Amino acid sequence: MNRSFWKGRRVFVTGHTGFKGAWLAIWLRRMGAEVTGYALPPEGTPNLWSLLGQIDIGSVTADLNDRDALQDALGAARPEVILHLAAQALVRRSYRDPVGTFASNVMGTVNLLDAARACPDLRAVVIATSDKAYENTEQIWGYREGDALGGRDPYSGSKGAADIAASSMARSYFLPGNPSGHPARVAIVRAGNVIGGGDWSEDRLVPDIVRGCLGPEGRVTLRAPRSVRPWQHVLEPLRGYLMVAERLVAGDDLAATGWNFGPDRRDERAVVEVAEAMVAALGCGRLDIAPAGQDLHEARVLRLDSTRAERELGWRPVTGFGDCVRLTADWYAGWAAGRAASELCDAQLNEYEELLSDDRC
Repeated sequence: MNRSFWKGRRVFVTGHTGFKGAWLAIWLRRMGAEVTGYALPPEGTPNLWSLLGQIDIGSVTADLNDRDALQDALGAARPEVILHLAAQALVRRSYRDPVGTFASNVMGTVNLLDAARACPDLRAVVIATSDKAYENTEQIWGYREGDALGGRDPYSGSKGAADIAASSMARSYFLPGNPSGHPARVAIVRAGNVIGGGDWSEDRLVPDIVRGCLGPEGRVTLRAPRSVRPWQHVLEPLRGYLMVAERLVAGDDLAATGWNFGPDRRDERAVVEVAEAMVAALGCGRLDIAPAGQDLHEARVLRLDSTRAERELGWRPVTGFGDCVRLTADWYAGWAAGRAASELCDAQLNEYEELLSDDRC
């Protein structure tokens, strides 16, 4: 990742009030980018975006399906790079609200790409979908970029559909698919399960553990404890997204495709292992296991193959499982002790960037 590339760069981030989007916005601003965020209001209390307080970025509160608001925001921001992270990102909520999930994840993406065609300075669009965009056959090996897309639950299906829609829009209206089209290039990025400080989303493993362990009862109930996921620290895939954007701006046609960003195979863990490690790192809490057969369907095994990103981008994780859990637990423990969220994020960005420097050596 070339930090100097982002200094003064006009960047439009969708979903900046969410967990990943907030981390991305503060990282970009730290590197000197001129950031405009576009998202729905943050959900729940607490939430990372609100805890961060006043950040020197433009913030537009609106829906991607509000076409007038979106066009106005893009026109004012004059972006050179768009990083699209806005989504309905929860599997269990997708069962309760499938129509809203598809509207947000598919039509929101289509609206963004269509509106982006009117941005004359735009050169790169990075669309974040999900590892769950792949048709999960419970295979033991990792999914590669060319594997079939699909999804059994509404969330996974919406992400697979958003992936296909983004590819279609890119090939129809942007370079290199349309040689006479818009000069921007579009890439699709798919990340594994991310964890890190500041996530309070409903029905997610780490937020549930933190709420349970630090709450009055000091306990948390696990669903599907043996399910295996590609866990990684939130900064790992975000770095990959930024690296892809840099390649797109440089005019690399080969970068305008799909990319996977996941952990090393040795760092994959079952849900119960992540939970036990988090409880140990927090130093408190008790785990209970939900009765079998009492929950909605979720895949038991999901792995990503990130060989292409390693080979062609030079990207690979610099935090192993131990670092990932430690950073996450330290953030929440610091917050519970009264430290400011902005201070905690800044300190962890410092540590992560030091790990990157050490890795290069």
